[in-house]
Amino acid sequence: MARERATALLVDFDGVLRRWDPAVAAGVEREYGLSTGVLGEIAMSWGMLQPVLTGRVSHAEWVSSVADALTPSVGDPSRARAAVEQWQRYRGEVDPQVLAFIREVRAAGIRVGLGTNATDLLDADLAALDLTEELDVVVNSSVIGVHKPAKEYFQAACVALETPPDRVLFVDDEDRAINGARVAGLSAYRWNGPDDLRYLRAALAC
Repeated sequence: MARERATALLVDFDGVLRRWDPAVAAGVEREYGLSTGVLGEIAMSWGMLQPVLTGRVSHAEWVSSVADALTPSVGDPSRARAAVEQWQRYRGEVDPQVLAFIREVRAAGIRVGLGTNATDLLDADLAALDLTEELDVVVNSSVIGVHKPAKEYFQAACVALETPPDRVLFVDDEDRAINGARVAGLSAYRWNGPDDLRYLRAALAC
């Protein structure tokens, strides 16, 4: 039996609504004499990332931990911290096509939530990117204490959207998150880029 059409949309932040220019990190690494990719390698290592994504440590504490781990590569703690702070000042860019799509969806009466693994800096990021009024709900892993792709994360997201799982369409650029959403009963679509918007518009009939 075919599923009923989704009445709510849950959209990932990084990789879907927000884009990151890799040239920024590369520029910092060149300036400080670091190997290419080392900032992301250290910062995104799961042992360091998982606590900040579940709210056990703050964004500021995470930044300090990244600087500490980077110090051997730089040779000076103050330079390591300066490098990480310079890298972190860049907060990404909004994909204008995705934002336009979200506005269309909301104008059609469909609730839109942001579903993201993020730190306690998320609200400030949304404000800086002028996104605060563009979403109906924000489901931040560091606030609810559990991250994608856990089933509990998606259950919390559906509660926030006030919509049953089988009426929520989730869009993400990571296969693990897509699989987790489907296990939780949501429809899920693997994001590849703005060319996917035609399909998503048809799926939501907006």
